[in-house]
Amino acid sequence: MARKQKDKPDIVAVAKAAGVSISTVSRSFNHPDLLKPATRKKIDRAVQKLGYIRNRAAQVMHGRRSGTIGLVVPTIDNAIFAELIQSFSDGLDQYGFTMLIASHGFDLDREYKMLRKLMEHRVDGLALIGLEHSDATHQLIEQQGVPTVAIWNYANDARLSCVGVQNSEAGRLAACHLLDLGHRDIGLVFPDLTGNDRAHDRLHGALSELRRKKIKVPEEWQLQAPYSIADSKRASLSLLGKSPRPSAILCGNDIIAQGVLYAAKHLGIAVPGELSIMGIGDFKGSGEIEPSLSTIRIPAKRIGALAAKQIADAVTGKSAGTTATNYELSVLVRDSTATPSGMAHT
Repeated sequence: MARKQKDKPDIVAVAKAAGVSISTVSRSFNHPDLLKPATRKKIDRAVQKLGYIRNRAAQVMHGRRSGTIGLVVPTIDNAIFAELIQSFSDGLDQYGFTMLIASHGFDLDREYKMLRKLMEHRVDGLALIGLEHSDATHQLIEQQGVPTVAIWNYANDARLSCVGVQNSEAGRLAACHLLDLGHRDIGLVFPDLTGNDRAHDRLHGALSELRRKKIKVPEEWQLQAPYSIADSKRASLSLLGKSPRPSAILCGNDIIAQGVLYAAKHLGIAVPGELSIMGIGDFKGSGEIEPSLSTIRIPAKRIGALAAKQIADAVTGKSAGTTATNYELSVLVRDSTATPSGMAHT
């Protein structure tokens, strides 16, 4: 028979079972980094043995922190943010916080609604993807005074504290790689830019570099595809099946690049012999597919870990004010890009 509500173990029972003080048990939940690993293990064993669960709602009612951080991402439907989310969650765990996650589907109005719901759950802090958010979202964050960090994008004049990279530089570096190989007939496949400052900045960076080299990309070589391998493949078939076609395609991220790669394979176009394909992101698996994907590495694990530390420090009062951290990008040259063949694509 299940234990009655009144017989549920309390923090006193946990402290007794672990052989430590009540304050030490409390510290293990709220500031685990302050305890020795051996002490934390004793408390964890006691908690598991007794089936102890903290009453977070009561703590919040008494003005104490909930121990939760809300993360709102555009999508959890593919690998785009998987590594970042995992790193952020692992980092929060080290500081005694739990992550609550929500997705807004690249809809900034819906993002605002998600934030309201998370605040209703009394999260201690918030993390958002990118720097483009609705005025209502910025106003809500400022009105409520909830510590917030923006992840993935960097700008030294950002309205929110941010940890990320300059995505315009990612686009520029990707274009430079193809240009350095000798490509001049370059196509572009990017997602919808609405509510997506990452894609917008990458495309802007790539186009700026191409214009600097006096290269104009024909309208019919500029495609839009969702963050989907299947959709990207379908969109690319029409471009690659026509003549003339580009000698290289620069993609907004590795998911789209994989779709282009499969479209080329479907049409019997050799990569990189007849077509070079460049991605951005360096997602898991990009180095293992055949041919392996040349791309721009964004250090997702490092970004997630530092973002977790920054929001934890902001919540606990160890830091104050707006901070901005920019990580360097690197070009990973793999098998999907090469010098263009002698075939004319003009």
